[in-house]
Amino acid sequence: MSKPAMSLPRLCIVATGGTIAGAGVRPQTTMAYAAGALDVDELCARVPGLDEVAGIQAEQFAAIDSKNATPAFWQSLAARVQALLDAGGCDGVVVTHGTDTLEETAYYLHLVLKTDKPVVLVGAMRPATALSPDGPLNLLDAVTVAAHPQAAGRGVLVVLNHQVLGARDAAKTNANRPDAFASPNAGAMGWVQDGRVAWMGWPGHGHTRATPFTASTPLAPVEVLAGYAGGSAALIRAVGATGAKGLVWAGTGNGSASADAQEALDELVRDGVVVVRATRTGSGCVAASGGMPGAGTLSPWKARVLLMLALGAGMGGVQDVFDTY
Repeated sequence: MSKPAMSLPRLCIVATGGTIAGAGVRPQTTMAYAAGALDVDELCARVPGLDEVAGIQAEQFAAIDSKNATPAFWQSLAARVQALLDAGGCDGVVVTHGTDTLEETAYYLHLVLKTDKPVVLVGAMRPATALSPDGPLNLLDAVTVAAHPQAAGRGVLVVLNHQVLGARDAAKTNANRPDAFASPNAGAMGWVQDGRVAWMGWPGHGHTRATPFTASTPLAPVEVLAGYAGGSAALIRAVGATGAKGLVWAGTGNGSASADAQEALDELVRDGVVVVRATRTGSGCVAASGGMPGAGTLSPWKARVLLMLALGAGMGGVQDVFDTY
């Protein structure tokens, strides 16, 4: 028996496209499909029992493949989510999103939204038209988490494959499988299954109300380059010509660089480009070295998000920023 509608939390679902709304030509097709083909009303209609968990207000914000997401998209999405949270009548927001860049959007929202209300990002690894699609259950789980009273105050969350992950640490770690997401450094924050949510952790860094960033904070241009055997230092030197204010170096091991690469990185720093060291390995902690800040446990892609905000806000003390957020 479902709860009376008056007792249900009121959630807003904001759809942005992605595989969760993807459509292929055959049910057997799981890799070749059009992302964002289904609208939010059809997505919700494919999830039995959704209205038993929360009162739903759904809107179509975008219909993109998330590989095409841009910083301008992050800003406009954040502004819309913030407006929904501030307007009243909305106890939390669920954002449907493509998985390719979901982790970057999630971390950006985690840093700029000013709210204690739950915000959950959800996606899928199989299109909606595939045999055994994972999107409908992921969406039901995401709504279940957003409706849970203990979801408040945890910042932005990511829900896929029954896991609840924190936005700072969530990462796509597989190209194909439904269990593609994990938090390699922090582990899962909780899990959700059959309507039950269990919590196992709490964010360890500043987020949402505890940051100086908002959706209107300018995003400085920042690039990412990776270290590898025999890599050309010319690519590093070319970064300055792009107008970038910062560079995240996804180095080998502990964010290291070859002698040639290090010389080029030092030249960038002397020219006023802020270089942050991260690791290409997928996990571990990178400390400051050689006068360059370390990204800590942030992936190169998330380190870029934080550096864009920090430089856009005109903040100094980059290492303190990375230690705090």
